Amino acid sequence: MSLSNINIFNIIAETKQFGINTDIFETNILNLAVVVGVLVFYGRAALNDLIKNRRELIIKNLEEADNKFCEAQDNLELALKNLKNAELKASQIKDQSNNLAAQTSKSLLNAVEDDIKRLEKINISTIHIKEQKSLNEVCKKLWKLAFKKAILKIKKKIRSLDAKLKKVFYKKNLKGTQQNYLYLEENIVEENVQEEVFGKA
Repeated sequence: MSLSNINIFNIIAETKQFGINTDIFETNILNLAVVVGVLVFYGRAALNDLIKNRRELIIKNLEEADNKFCEAQDNLELALKNLKNAELKASQIKDQSNNLAAQTSKSLLNAVEDDIKRLEKINISTIHIKEQKSLNEVCKKLWKLAFKKAILKIKKKIRSLDAKLKKVFYKKNLKGTQQNYLYLEENIVEENVQEEVFGKA
C-alpha cells in the first residue's frame, strides 16, 4: 500500500470521523506485538508447567477417585457379604429359637401331665385312706353300739331270767343250794350272750 493511499484513508477518517488508523506508531501495534511475543516466549514454559501441573492434578484426582470407587465397591461387597451372613445367622437363630421353644413347651406339658398324674394318684390314695379310715371308724362305732345294745339286752334278760328263776324255785318249793342256783344262772347268761353277740347257730 502506498503512502498516498494511507493519507487518503487518514483524510477520509478525519472528514468522516470513521475509519482505520494505519499509523503503526500511533496505534502501538509494535508494542503489543512485543508484549505478546514476550508473553508467548516466557509464558510458554509457565503455561506448560501450569498445564502439566493441572494434568497431573487431574490424573491424581482421577486415580484417587478410582481408588475410592474401588474401595467403595470393596466395602459394598463386604457389606453385602456381612448382610448375607447376618441374615443366615438370624435365620439360624430363629430356627434354634423355634426348636427351643417347641422343646421347652413339650417339656413343660410333659411335666404338667406328670404332675397331674402324680396328684391324681395322691388324691386317689388319700381318698382311699380317708374312705378306709371313715369305714373303720363307722365299723368301730357300729361295733361299740351293737356291743352296748347286746350288753343292755343281756342285762335285761338276766333280770328277767332272775325273776323267773326265783318264781320257779319258790313255786315248786325247790330246796336247792345257792351254788346250784348260781350255776344255772351263769349257764343261761352265757348262752344269751353268745346268741346276742355271734347270733344263733
